[in-house]
Amino acid sequence: MSRQNISSGSPYERPIGFSRAVRIGDRIAVSGTAPIDADGTTAHPGDVYGQALRCLDIIREAIEKAGGRLEDVIRTRVYLTDAERWQDAASAHGKLFGDIRPACTFVEVSRLIDPAWLVEIEAECVVSDHDA
Repeated sequence: MSRQNISSGSPYERPIGFSRAVRIGDRIAVSGTAPIDADGTTAHPGDVYGQALRCLDIIREAIEKAGGRLEDVIRTRVYLTDAERWQDAASAHGKLFGDIRPACTFVEVSRLIDPAWLVEIEAECVVSDHDA
């Protein structure tokens, strides 16, 4: 099976040596995705909901570049620096995945690479036949 590496243009991809997403066969794995705006700055400082939406938007774009769609997501993991604010991230997650309902885990971490990031999200997909 061929491997398709997807870039989001993150400034961290080259130095760390990772892809935003990788597709092999019908599988797409999306790396931990931080709330980075197109200009490389942190989106929505201090706003868990806004940051989660930005993460999910980057994830959606990567999945679509890989030939998938949100309906193909089977699992997400949401990493929070403050579990007390889980409902803000959950609201953003529910906005995109309310009807899809992938398996989901919320985890509190001590911090993320950039202290301004309050949330990071990753996803896994199995691409179905979209014409069926």
